[in-house]
This record gives sequence, C-alpha cells and structure tokens, in this order.
Amino acid sequence: MAKSILQSINSPEDLRKLPQGKLAELAAELRKFIIEIVASKEGHLGASLGVVELTIALHYIFNTPEDLLVWDVGHQAYGHKILTGRRDSFHTNRQLHGLSGFPKRTESEYDTFGTGHSSTSISAALGMALASNLKGETGKHHIAVIGDASIASGMAFEGLNHAGVTNANLLVVLNDNAIGIDHSVGALKQYLTKARVGYKPAQNNIIEALNFKYYGPVDGHDIPELLQTFEELKNIEGPKFLHVITTKGKGLKKAEEDQVKYHAPGKFVPDTGELLPYETKGLPLKFQDVFGLTLVELARQNEKIIGITPAMPTGSSLKFMMDAFPERAFDVGIAEQHAVTLAAGMATRGFVVYCNIYSTFLQRAYDQVIHDVALQNLPVIFCLDRAGLVGEDGATHHGVFDIASLRCIPNLMIAAPANEVELRNLLFTVQSDLPGPIAIRYPRGRGTIPNWQQEFRKIEYGKGEKLSDGEEVAIISIGSISENVKNAVKISAEEGKVAHFDAKFVKPLDESLLHHIFDKFAKIVTVEDGVVTGGFGSAILEFAAKHRYPAIIECLGVPDAFIEQGSVDELYEIAKIDVHSIASTIKSLLE
Repeated sequence: MAKSILQSINSPEDLRKLPQGKLAELAAELRKFIIEIVASKEGHLGASLGVVELTIALHYIFNTPEDLLVWDVGHQAYGHKILTGRRDSFHTNRQLHGLSGFPKRTESEYDTFGTGHSSTSISAALGMALASNLKGETGKHHIAVIGDASIASGMAFEGLNHAGVTNANLLVVLNDNAIGIDHSVGALKQYLTKARVGYKPAQNNIIEALNFKYYGPVDGHDIPELLQTFEELKNIEGPKFLHVITTKGKGLKKAEEDQVKYHAPGKFVPDTGELLPYETKGLPLKFQDVFGLTLVELARQNEKIIGITPAMPTGSSLKFMMDAFPERAFDVGIAEQHAVTLAAGMATRGFVVYCNIYSTFLQRAYDQVIHDVALQNLPVIFCLDRAGLVGEDGATHHGVFDIASLRCIPNLMIAAPANEVELRNLLFTVQSDLPGPIAIRYPRGRGTIPNWQQEFRKIEYGKGEKLSDGEEVAIISIGSISENVKNAVKISAEEGKVAHFDAKFVKPLDESLLHHIFDKFAKIVTVEDGVVTGGFGSAILEFAAKHRYPAIIECLGVPDAFIEQGSVDELYEIAKIDVHSIASTIKSLLE
C-alpha cells in the first residue's frame, strides 16, 4: 500500500519539499487524521479543522522554526502539531504524560510561545520581533495567528497599538470564522463582517488607522491564494495584517452546521460526525447547569438580577438566562477586565450582578477585582466556574489559584459550596442584603445530588458545618472535594475516630467552629482542590498560630507546581487529594 503524503511529513522541512500541486491532497489527509483522532480521543475539533490550509501554507512559505509562529489560544493548533513532528504521538493529546492540548515551549521548538488563554499572540510575537531587531537579526519573520473573537480582547488591541508605532517585522494573521467558542460578539465583529463582503474603504479601515498595512480578505481554504499572498508579504517590511476568512469545522458537515457544539464535541463517528450517545438519564446535573437554571429561577422573581460572562455563555450555562431574559444577560466577549468593571458599574446603580467567569480567566482581571470592586465594597457576585483541577485542558486552565489570590483582598468573601444544593442556596442568599463582594467557586462537571432543585434556604455567611463526628482526627474540607473526604473517612478508620467538617467559607472563617475543633482535636487535616501555598490550609494555619494552638496540622491540596493535563481522577492522585491518598494521610495520623 502506498504511503500517504502525511506519513512522509515529519517536519515543515519535509512539507516544503512537496510540489504545490500536492498540498490540497495533504490538506485532505491532515483533516481526516485530525477527525479520526479527535473522534475517539476527544479534544477541540472545529478550530483546527478550519485552519488546515492556513497551517500548511504558513509552514510551506515561512522557514519555521527560524521564522517564529505564534498560535493564539491554541485550539487551532492541532494541524501545526501534527506537521511539526508530533503526528505519531498525537493520539496522546490532552492525556496524562501525553501532548498538551495547547502550544507548549517545552514540547517543541516549533511552539514558540505557550498559549492557553486568548489574545496574547500579538504581544508575544511583537516582543520576539523587537528582540530580533535588537539582536540584529534581519530577514526573520514573526507571525501571530489570532481569531476574530480573540482580537476583540483589550490585550490584543494593546499589542496592535504598540506594534503600529514600531518597525517590527510582524505579520498578524486574522483567522476570521465569526466564532470563538460561542459566536463572536461586539462592534468589531460587525466591522469584520462588513469587511468580509468587501466593505473596506480606507478611511474606515481600523487596522490601517493603527499603521498596519492591511491585506485581504482572502479565502483561507484556497491554498494557491494563501501561498501567493504569504510570498508577497514576506517582502514587505514593518507591521502587516492579513485578514483570512475560514469556516470553523471545515470538512465535517455536522461541525460546520453546529460550530458551537463541535468546538469540543466529545466522541463522535468520524465518517459522519454523529455524536456518540452519552447516557445522562438519572445522572446529577452539572454544576454549570445548576448555576444557569437557578439564576433564571431567581431572575423571574427579582427583576434587578443581571448576568455577565466574558465569551462563555454556553460553557458557563448563562445561555439559559440569555434566552429567558436577553435584556438582562450580557456576553461581553473575551474581555474579563471589562466584565468585572462593567459588573461594578451596574452594582453602583442597585442591580444584583452575577459575574460568571471561569476561575482560570478571573486571573486576567485581578486588578479590577481589587480596585474596581473590593476597594469600593461593591456587592458584585463572582461565580467562579471550573474551580479546582479541570482535567484534560491542563496547566493553563486549572482553576487552582483563586483561593490563594483572592483571600488576601479586603471586603471580599469567598464561599465554596460542597454540592449543588449549597450552590443553589448561595445563589439565592446573595441576591439580597449582600454586605460586599463575594466569590462563589464551584467545579467543572457533575455533582452528586439528582434532586438538587429543592426549596430555597438562606445560608449564614461565614458559617461551617460538622458533617460527621469523631474523637481522634478532624478533617476540614472546603468545596466539592468534601466528597472525596467523605469516602476517605469511610475506608480509613473505625467509626467514631475521624470527624469531618465542611468549612463552606474560606473568608470569613467560622472562628467559633474552629475554636471548637482546635480545643477538641490535636490532629487536624485540611483538604482543598486549590494550591496549598497561601490557600485554605494556610488560612487554618494562620488561625492556629494566632491563637497559639499546638495541634499537628496536615494541609492537603495542589502542590507548588503546575499540574499538567490528564483526567481529573488522575490529577487528584498526583496532587494526593484522591480518596486513597486522603485515607492514607488519615491512617498515618491515627497510627
């Protein structure tokens, strides 16, 4: 059997040996290869399918890795990985000890910059270009490939604004498919839509106004046109901008038809794109859906409730409220800083604002949380989705820093419900008489309680709860990791030896409960699904030191290291917060 073209490509150098007439055939093979792997192994599909031809053209014309190529976010970089020596290991993508789902500098010299959060590519590539100037490197190209949702972010504008007053040899390639994870929003999206159909008079060209030489739009699936355009751009100095039109999910009919679902569709039939059945009947709901459905329920009774999300309406389930109350739910695009300060502005006018942001993305708006919300003691409700270890997306997406980074901020309460009912009740409680801002953190994925939609009950701020009694060791957990603790207690000790407490709040701590615990127990374990350094356990240690309690305290949580990709259960084992590791700690203390 003849060897496929793709099987002969182990590097872009091999790619560049092909005659141009073979590149369309290679594109078909590469697209088929991505579909077949992702169909069984899962991952991000639509974005990479949409840039197959663009990826081939970039590596064919530019001398990578000498020419530096930066992929924004990395959802679109699967073809890049396959063509740069990782074809035979691509089946390990997003798995424990396998390839990262995103570009990663330690993985390949072709991954010039790690990109898991959006809108960083222009700044990074500009930094590389200016560094090349300082080093006297002439003829070196620096390319940033950025999507139409990512380029609407403030950081992308900052990069464009600076680049426009430099002589950097920078090429920004806009991969315009009118969609990020959800559909792109905002005025810039409307402008790009006009440009797609030929509306681009010079006086209205925002890119040229920033001193970039603008080219396009060009068809991102037309390999000859892409090759010719890139060849021409190689000979033009200074900042350049190429507008490329692509179709997300290109080559798989169902992925083209439902671009939101097929961003990361799970397992499917590779030939047809038909999603494989996933039995959900009888399973508890996802925390995200509990949030979204509860918010709609509350909004029906309280017209002051507002929902805000930065580009994650589907993932966060704010989509439920956007459908039910479109005038009171806002997708602001990939703009976390704006989302937080927008929420603050609305809070000054008496609205009850639920600002829903993935924990890992709130990091991008840290100053706004401090300066615009907490300093003014505005009652913004931060709903931190994907808190804790999130699994296959890896180090760029784990929501493990929020407790440590937020608990030092004055005025800000931090709550972590152990289950869906507690989340529901917290969302109900905070809509009235909230004394200041609060962060409510909850994990990705399903809970444990099928009948979560119970009658609302107010929760007392800063109060924990004893879940089980014991005489020798006390375990204090925070958040949904309490489920692992419950199971660890069952298998690790005789009945009555280990007490389990759910703190519920990181800040304020339930000091009366803690005094009771430290008065009774000489051995105490804290468990959290966040970083140990500065986290919940640190807060307990500080309490013990302040009150001169002599107890032995073991703090379990995510170690002082970046945890890579893998299933959540695998990562729990690495962090030693899985059931058996917690049980082992309990046993050692009992002995």
